[in-house]
Amino acid sequence: MTTPGENEYLLSALPALGELGQAPPITSVDLLAHVQPFARPHAIIQAVLLSDDLLQRQAVLAGEIDEPSPAVLSAEQLREEAPLPDYLLALPAHETATHVMGDDLLWEAYFRCVAKVAAECRCRFLAEWVGFEVGLRNALAESRARALDLNVEGYLVATDLASDTDTFVDVLNEWSTAATPLAGLRVLDQARWAWLEDHDAWFTFRDDELAAYAVRLMLLTRWHRLREPEHNTSAAEHAEPTQA
Repeated sequence: MTTPGENEYLLSALPALGELGQAPPITSVDLLAHVQPFARPHAIIQAVLLSDDLLQRQAVLAGEIDEPSPAVLSAEQLREEAPLPDYLLALPAHETATHVMGDDLLWEAYFRCVAKVAAECRCRFLAEWVGFEVGLRNALAESRARALDLNVEGYLVATDLASDTDTFVDVLNEWSTAATPLAGLRVLDQARWAWLEDHDAWFTFRDDELAAYAVRLMLLTRWHRLREPEHNTSAAEHAEPTQA
């Protein structure tokens, strides 16, 4: 367990992050290495960064990117050349797991892993963040399922963890009118960024502040990756908002 003084050191030694769209000043791998000697911050930040690894896995398997840069998993795991960790393979022990299909099962397992880390580490920010992410994901999935006249339940994950989907009405309205998938993803990530502004624990030097830093860095890294010349076209064409 870290002390406030240790967290103050960890945070003060990290570079300041810019606004969404600016280049990240540090890699996710370097951030994870920075906190590696401290078990609780390491577990919290690893839980956050694993989300981006799973997004990269989907992009690799869809043929959108060739060279992933995971922070937690290996490149072989992203290419399905090595098995995923057991905690991502086990079926979640919850009734919603009987309804979801395919990759949604993996995301259900992931969200429940994050919720478990949040509880074990007593990290309120991490618990609130996973609720927001599940709520946003489910709100998008519900909107798309209804538009296609599909069974909504089959596309929802970890509903007991989710924030109220009514919270996302304005975001959904803006997302639905976006001109391109990439513009739609920008709407979603701007909503994520705004949520961070309202929920980070700025200058508290608690684990919550480290978790918020990791989420911000992850968003900056994703947009930097999307803007790279070799990936720009395919990322814009294939960005999947419900997986974002």
